[in-house]
Amino acid sequence: MNADFLAVLEFWEREKGINRDVLSNAVQEALLSAAKRAVGPARELRVVIDQKTGDIRAFAKLIVSEKVISKHDQISAFDARRIRAEAQLGEEVEVEVTPVGFGRIAAQYAKQALMQHIRRAEKQLIFTEFKDRVGDIISGTVRRFDRSDVIVDLGKYEALLPNRERVPTEEYQVGERLRCYVRAVEEGPHGPEIILSRSDPRFVIKLFQLEVSEINDGTIEIKGIAREPGFRTKLAVWTRDPRVDPVGACVGLRGQRVKNIVRELNNEKVDIIRWDSNISNFITNALAPAKLKTFEIDETRKRARIMVSEDQLSLAIGKRGQNARLTSKLTGWQVDIEPEVVVTKGFDEKVSEAVDSLAAISGISREQADLLVHHGLTRLEDLLQAEESDLSGIPELSDHAAAIMEAARAEAGRRTLKIGETPISG
Repeated sequence: MNADFLAVLEFWEREKGINRDVLSNAVQEALLSAAKRAVGPARELRVVIDQKTGDIRAFAKLIVSEKVISKHDQISAFDARRIRAEAQLGEEVEVEVTPVGFGRIAAQYAKQALMQHIRRAEKQLIFTEFKDRVGDIISGTVRRFDRSDVIVDLGKYEALLPNRERVPTEEYQVGERLRCYVRAVEEGPHGPEIILSRSDPRFVIKLFQLEVSEINDGTIEIKGIAREPGFRTKLAVWTRDPRVDPVGACVGLRGQRVKNIVRELNNEKVDIIRWDSNISNFITNALAPAKLKTFEIDETRKRARIMVSEDQLSLAIGKRGQNARLTSKLTGWQVDIEPEVVVTKGFDEKVSEAVDSLAAISGISREQADLLVHHGLTRLEDLLQAEESDLSGIPELSDHAAAIMEAARAEAGRRTLKIGETPISG
């Protein structure tokens, strides 16, 4: 049992980095509880562990008395002098009170309490080591599942990837390697917990910082991000250096930089957008490659109403409205996208407009204009190209053909004068 006990201490010290003295103190506390149960209410009971042999012994301080009334508090002078020859009445003598088989009994009793102490010490180490690592990316192995939460093995410690921080399109297998963002170190019901995330937008920002040196050194600045984990991310970038193309730098040569990030995100689509202080330009960049027709900007309500042609509507809005929704998150403006309404005139409306146009010519009545339109002469140009005989062939207009042609030529002359220079009278 003693050899097993020492082996346990060595294991925890080596594997978890917990100081052996801390472990020994925790064990002594646990064994003291066991000793009180096994020995009884002995006075000033203490338990000692031999660090070399692992032997466990219990001691109590008893008062030397002529007559022993309570064996838990007192010892006879005869027995006391067998332990210490100069022992006097009223003095304290420390006596070993280790029961037979106490090591086995204590180990069984103290096991649960010992593990609690060890877990507490381990949790404290977690807090000390990881409190300054919030915001880092770390790698671990999927160890097990706790309902929908994932327990990730980081080597010495375990971390928690809660269901709320998982990417909904990802499935994990035990033994799979994962890279995660350290979101927080929180006090849980059992002590500090390392909380990981793969859905946090800051995970994508950190990946870009690691992959794109220009972001890491401050040449390129990330102005904003909007993410729907597993589906799409929009990242707005900007630089003060006119020699640097912020979008091109993030994409990388032949797209290698962004490909590495997309691979880590399990093929989540990533749009890299040039940030612009002009909101119209920024929204246009965010909705590209959709072509926008008109903007209505409401600065007070931070709202933009955008008109697009019918064939561009689905591209601008995106699947299930995702493109427009992410654009709103990225820019901080409410973006409303609507199709441009194109009014198509009906046949009757076109006929009516043609009749009105001809009837507006001095010398042509509305009834005559109606007859002309219904015989294919819908414009002034049509009348000018026609012959008088063409109009005479229409029974209702035969007597008025010459007058109509004269009215058409006169109207053409008036329109020419309006377009050209004013003639000089001689």
